[in-house]
Amino acid sequence: MTGVQTCALPIYIPSKNTVFSLKLNTAVAERGDNNPLSELMNMVNEEEGKLSLATILESIDKAKENENISGIYLNTDGYSAGYATTEAIRNKLSEFKESGKFIVAYNETFGQKQYYLSSVADSIYVNPYGTVELSGLATKGLFYKKALEKLGVEMQIFRVGTFKSAVEPFMLDKMSDANKEQVSVYLNSVWSTILDGISQSRGLSKDELNKLANDGIAFEDGKDIVETGLITGALYKSQMEDVLKSMLGTDKVKAATLKNISSIKSSKSEPKDKIAVLYADGEIAGGKTKDGIYWIETIKSIDKIIEDKSVKGVVFRVNSPGGSAYASEQIWEAIERLKAVKPVVVSMGDYAASGGYYISAGADYIFAEPTTLTGSIGVFGMVPNAEKLISDKIGLSVDGVKTNTFGQMTIFEPLSSVEKVKIQKSVERVYDLFKTRCADGRGLSKDSIGVIAEGRVWTGENALNIGLVDELGGIEQAKAKAAELAELDTYGTVVYPKKKEFLEAFMEELSNEGTINIKQKIMGDDYQYIKFLDYIRNMDKIHARMEFMEIN
Repeated sequence: MTGVQTCALPIYIPSKNTVFSLKLNTAVAERGDNNPLSELMNMVNEEEGKLSLATILESIDKAKENENISGIYLNTDGYSAGYATTEAIRNKLSEFKESGKFIVAYNETFGQKQYYLSSVADSIYVNPYGTVELSGLATKGLFYKKALEKLGVEMQIFRVGTFKSAVEPFMLDKMSDANKEQVSVYLNSVWSTILDGISQSRGLSKDELNKLANDGIAFEDGKDIVETGLITGALYKSQMEDVLKSMLGTDKVKAATLKNISSIKSSKSEPKDKIAVLYADGEIAGGKTKDGIYWIETIKSIDKIIEDKSVKGVVFRVNSPGGSAYASEQIWEAIERLKAVKPVVVSMGDYAASGGYYISAGADYIFAEPTTLTGSIGVFGMVPNAEKLISDKIGLSVDGVKTNTFGQMTIFEPLSSVEKVKIQKSVERVYDLFKTRCADGRGLSKDSIGVIAEGRVWTGENALNIGLVDELGGIEQAKAKAAELAELDTYGTVVYPKKKEFLEAFMEELSNEGTINIKQKIMGDDYQYIKFLDYIRNMDKIHARMEFMEIN
């Protein structure tokens, strides 16, 4: 913004009448950008990587408490996150307003999620020729059946649960009726939450908002949207300086960035008693992974928390669509050991579904955001048959000898009828165990769990009504509950797993990138087939995972 003076790091003390320029212009993740190569490039190019949800929430609190911060200037151009993450930030901004300080929002154009987040502001401005998207929710998924046939791969599928839709892209060309039913229910639940928030902030009824969406308000220019009440005014970005000057009562705008505010040190001494925040973010993997939840590493963190005498309670922050059923069971068992010595409260992020719910079910208390996608209590197995891929596409053939019936099951030939029966029984056995874990954890009968299971996905709001979660709220409420259960009046926080030192993570990532580049050079165009083959070879045979669905 023209004329704005941005204060510099590393030591930052805000001067009187400073505005917190909160730019959420990129993806928001649980713990920010964990890729050291990306971090390095961002530093070189002076760009932001993925933002950390924890940093955003903590910085808003710091701005609320600091007497020299007069308000927030919010910009969400480029913002990307799930609705539960968005809900958490929006709620924190609502708390900020309770201090009597202002929030002004400006975007060149508002996407629907960006507008929902920004609608909490006291005043909202958009470029005169920008747009405000308010059009409802939709979701679409890709179906791979025909593509796999072209590659020469057949997915041999085993599942339990009418609504367990994660396998549908591999076996159907379109959504099943059961899947359409569940998606319709949770989309309407999320949409209702969005409308409630906008309605309360902007003083428009849900019927009025739905009419605007159906009339195509998203196609109108900003200058024409003002009269609807969705926004306060339509201005060019350069004109926003005068708005801020007026709000601040000054002739010059002094702005503090997210990095500035996050660097402010608390004057309070850190209590010796701690609440540990244990992050489980991404797919639950049966083998080592750099991006998801590797169960062995997660259990190591749990064991360290058990041994740490300063930790009196635990918030288990789960943001996962699930994954390996075996790995989920191992994490569940470790949480049981942890729960035996320290209270465990789950805080659900955008997803805590299937395996994500499995590892959550045993906690002492569970929080979810209204828009969290959870449940999906169901199991499936997929065993690829890549016989045609290796023979027709790559030109390989396979032969061998075995001594017994089940001596060797490979991805290079179809399963026998006897092998299929055995795998189906294994899937059913894991499903029964999954229901048992949920029933015991939630204090419900297995029959009751069976009614709401079947692989069905629920929003946090729905899940509260059927007993899968205890309360709606975010990570801050979960910390408070963990402290209550641990009988703590004051507490500090400690985060697990610990982040690797930059140099160690950088060298590890560099090694991974180098290995991939060598494979690509050797294999040429065939590398895409080898990469896919590696993926399906390393898949666990039995999964507790929900289907990936992006809500737009």
